Amino acid sequence: MDNEFKEDVLAGLRLTQKALSPKYFYDAQGSKYFDQICQLEEYYPYRTELSLLPEVARELQDYFHQQSVDSIQLVEFGAGSLHKVKPVLQELKMVKEFIAIDISGAHLQAASEELAEAFPDLPIKAAQGDFTKPIELAPSDATPMGFFPGSTIGNFDPGEALDFLRNARTTLGKDSYLLLGVDTKKDQQMLEDAYDDSSNVTARFNKNILTRINRELNGNFDLSQFEHVAIYNEELGRIEMHLRSLVDQQVTVAGETFQFKQGETIHTENSYKYHPDEFDELVTAAGWKRECLWLAPDAIFSVMLLHSKEDN
Repeated sequence: MDNEFKEDVLAGLRLTQKALSPKYFYDAQGSKYFDQICQLEEYYPYRTELSLLPEVARELQDYFHQQSVDSIQLVEFGAGSLHKVKPVLQELKMVKEFIAIDISGAHLQAASEELAEAFPDLPIKAAQGDFTKPIELAPSDATPMGFFPGSTIGNFDPGEALDFLRNARTTLGKDSYLLLGVDTKKDQQMLEDAYDDSSNVTARFNKNILTRINRELNGNFDLSQFEHVAIYNEELGRIEMHLRSLVDQQVTVAGETFQFKQGETIHTENSYKYHPDEFDELVTAAGWKRECLWLAPDAIFSVMLLHSKEDN
């Protein structure tokens, strides 16, 4: 058993409001499900950001020339399938090295090999690890720029998002940059549809964490006795994903028994949404400064370029 996974799962299931960390969604099967989610019509963040990135990268090329930056070490946090980085690499010609960091090693390795075929002259490194913690990068003469696309920053509560931004700044170093996607607040129905699609792919993605617990921690979850739930919590500005027990039941994980009442949930993920000015408060507190902002039509998604403040 992976001891960290085991301890995190047991600790989460002991809580009054049972919870599991969304970082454990991404085993090989979970990563495949997420790739399928990204192709869904309801899931606007993926296609919206992907349509923005070519323009973003072209404008970055001009911006960095103005800043007298001539080479970039690009570091993607939570790299996944590496689809989003392709338009950046195609347009931002000054990238001299690419480092992909992700918790799912096998999926990352396959994606890195595919990317290497598309960009044969670019040095590509794959690093398996927890991207939420500081990571020591190999020394480079190029200017570091982190890349954190999607709405992954929203999976952290504001305190955790602040920690991530600080840790990313530690990883990347002084006078570095961070390009990240930030989902925005919008119509509730649009938000809920994005996380509870008509094809039930997100439901399978959510339940897959129980399959992983069964496989890796000797669990006996009956997936048919849980349902996927996604709701927008307007007060907290976040989508919440839960797995709701359909019956009174007990489940054993790693030799420990847990009781579920009918209707009781396991809270598996949050996805916070921010107005750009709201997010700027986190940016400033973490020692960054927003340099550029790109908004999709109707402001349904944003991409930001941050610069580490030199006085920190």
